[in-house]
This record gives sequence, C-alpha cells and structure tokens, in this order.
Amino acid sequence: MSASSGWLASLKVYAHPRVAGMFFLGFSAGLPLILVLGTLSYWLREAGVDRSTIGYFSWIGLAYGFKWVWSPLVDRLPLPLLTRLFGRRRAWLLLSQLAIAAALVGMAGTDPAQTLERMAWCALAVAFASATQDIALDAYRIEAVEQRLQGAMAATYQGGYRIAMIVASAGVLWLAASVDLTDTVYEHGPWRFAYLVMAACMGVGVVTTLLIREPDAPVSEDTVQREARTREWLAREGLHGPLLALAAWVHGAMVSPFVDFVRRYRWQAVLLLALIGSYRISDVVMGIMANAFYVDMGYTKDEVASVAKVYGVGMTIAGAAIGGVLTARMGVMKTLFLGALLSSATNLLFVWLAGRGHDVNGLIFAVSADNLSAGIASSAFVAYLSGLTNVAYSATQYALFSSLMLLLPKFVAGFSGVYVDAHGYEAFFTGTALIGLPVLVLVLLAARARGRDQGGGARG
Repeated sequence: MSASSGWLASLKVYAHPRVAGMFFLGFSAGLPLILVLGTLSYWLREAGVDRSTIGYFSWIGLAYGFKWVWSPLVDRLPLPLLTRLFGRRRAWLLLSQLAIAAALVGMAGTDPAQTLERMAWCALAVAFASATQDIALDAYRIEAVEQRLQGAMAATYQGGYRIAMIVASAGVLWLAASVDLTDTVYEHGPWRFAYLVMAACMGVGVVTTLLIREPDAPVSEDTVQREARTREWLAREGLHGPLLALAAWVHGAMVSPFVDFVRRYRWQAVLLLALIGSYRISDVVMGIMANAFYVDMGYTKDEVASVAKVYGVGMTIAGAAIGGVLTARMGVMKTLFLGALLSSATNLLFVWLAGRGHDVNGLIFAVSADNLSAGIASSAFVAYLSGLTNVAYSATQYALFSSLMLLLPKFVAGFSGVYVDAHGYEAFFTGTALIGLPVLVLVLLAARARGRDQGGGARG
C-alpha cells in the first residue's frame, strides 16, 4: 500500500456516523458558552451597563466551574419518559439542548438597559443547561466509539465547537449590525433578533441528538466487583433496602471517582489540582474585559466581528494544531510550560494597544499573537488532562477537571471591571500577565514530580 493510499484510508474514520455527528454536537456545545461569557459583555456595554457590573456578570460562568457537583446525576440518574424513549445519554442531551434554546429566547426578550436582573437569571439558565449538556456530551463521546476513533471524535468536536464560536460571536455582531439603523444609539431590537437566531441554531444539536444512536457501553467487571464489595460493606454497617441502594449508588457515582484520583496521585493530587485550577487564569481574566475594551476603544461591531472573532478563532485553531505537533515532538509538560508563558506574555500586547487607541492593524497583531498562544496552551492542556483521567471514571473525573479549570479564573474575573475602573486598562492587562507567572512554577513542579514517578515506576 502506498503512503498516499494509507493516508486516504486513515481519513475514512471521519466518515463514521458518530464521528461525523460529533461535529454538530460540538457546534451545540460551543454556541451557548460564547453567548453568555463573551458576546453578552459587548451587548451589556453597548446598553450602558457599567464595567463593574459586566465583571460581576462573568460569575455566571461559575456554573461551568461547579458542573462536577451534579455530573454524577447526569451520569447515572434516568429521566422520566425521556430515558425510556432515547436512552440515558441522549435523554440528558435533548433536555439540556431544549433548555438552552428556551433560555436564549428569554435573553432575547430581555433588554438589559431596563431589566438587568432578568437578564442575569436567563443567562444563568443558559450556563447551567449548557454545563449539563457538556457533562452528557463528554460521557457520550467516551462511550460512543472504541479507543482508535477517539482522536477523530475529538477533532470533529473541536471543529464544530470553533465554528460555533464564530457564529456566536462574529455572527451575532453581524446579525445585530445588519438590522441596526444606527451604530451610535443603543437599540434592543437588533440584539433581540440576533439572539432569537441563536436560539434557533440550537436546533442543530437537537436534530443531531434525535438522529444518533445511544451508545452501548457495558459496565466493566472491575467496576461491578468494586460496587458489589461496597454494597457488602454497607450492609455489614446495618443499611438495608432502599437506603442500602441509595448509599451504594452515592458511593459509586460520587465518592469513588475522587477517591481514585487521590489514591493514584497521593500528595501530588494537591499540586495537580492547583495547576489545573490556575493554568488558564491569565487568559480567562483578560478575556472578560476584552469586549468592553473594544467598545471603549471605539471599534465597531463589524471590526470586532472580523478581527477578534472570525480571524481570532482562526488563529486559535492554528495554535491548537501547532500545539498538537509540539506536544508530539517536545512532550506534554514542555508544551504546557510554553503555552503558559506565551499566554501571559501576549497579554502585554493589549497594554501596548490601549495606548494606541483605535488602531485596527494593532488589533489584528495583538489578537493574532494572543489567540495563537491560547491555542497552543489549550492543546497541551487537553492532552495533559486526558493523561490524568482514569477510564473507569472518565466522565465524572473529566467534569471535575474541566470545572476546576474555570472555577478560580472566573471568580477572579468577576472583579475585573472594578479593577479597570480603579486603575485603567493598561494596569489591568499588565496584572493579567503577572498572575500567570505562578502557573509556570506549578508546571515545573508538576513536571519534576511526573519525571520522578515515571522514573521510579510509581504510577504503574
């Protein structure tokens, strides 16, 4: 077989129905995230909402940071009627997607200049339903195909996710601008129209969920035996009947995944959790004020849509591809360090941009470097998290890791508007670069611990 025919045979994995379907499910996952944590801040600023309040709105993203709390329910709790009709994974996917669409309609019908509290509740509903969809989708992805197709599943998911980012950012701005009679006076109508279109776009996920088949993932014998031993222990402690069943379920769904992580990594668990919880802090905190910064610097919707959204997302995809190559060539930890260093350093470009005022060429340069570094960091970080996960508890542990990844950054980001009001954009962007420096130390410590374990065979 020639090299070219070998590559063509490898590409056939993307014709697998579940691999192709993952593109559309990735779109469904990426759409609501940007609508509540990115584009909404532009809408709020244009509506005259002060920067401090916009910063507090970013706390809505904490719903993603706490999704590990209810991930065991999504993992094991059947939904009345829906589970019987569609299966466990598809039932939760369908319920969450319909809830997202309904909450987006609520956001569309709310003018933040008049009823800001209602907007907050609707956005929180979108975030909660979106986080639930993420939990169900991660579980579906892990169970739907065998190991050899997981790379293709991840690739199509990321493709759909990034397309959704463009639609939910640049697409919304273009839609709003297309019906906006004036770019100087705020009107609710253009934003209502754009967000109603976004609610309709959730139909992509709904239709895909209805078309895909429920995965068949039998519980491993090891898990069965472990849960049987747990039930025996609980019975010896005096639990019987429904109380015994409930206690055994809680232990297997909520306790075992976390005990497994601590048992495998021992004292290093604290170090690893600290690294996971802080790795993206520089990017996330800076990103909350980015849209408000664009408005205050006088950039139009079309300029922001073209440069920061479409072009920026393209640079992120390019960075992710580079990060994948670097991870294969240099290893995970070296690429993880490089990504953290670049993510912090490129925030200083926005200090330079703030001093130039309205400069489209400067915006292109800053966004290019920032998004390229973010793509490299993200690629390395996903590879790192995947290596930490035990396949026996992949859904719950992945929910824990991805939740922890956003918890601290989103909390700190809530004060970003207050900081900008007090000290200005230049000081804020400098601060976001500096808070990324401790991450470099954590990466070095984690790399040293990883090297010792691999050298001594501690992890087996």
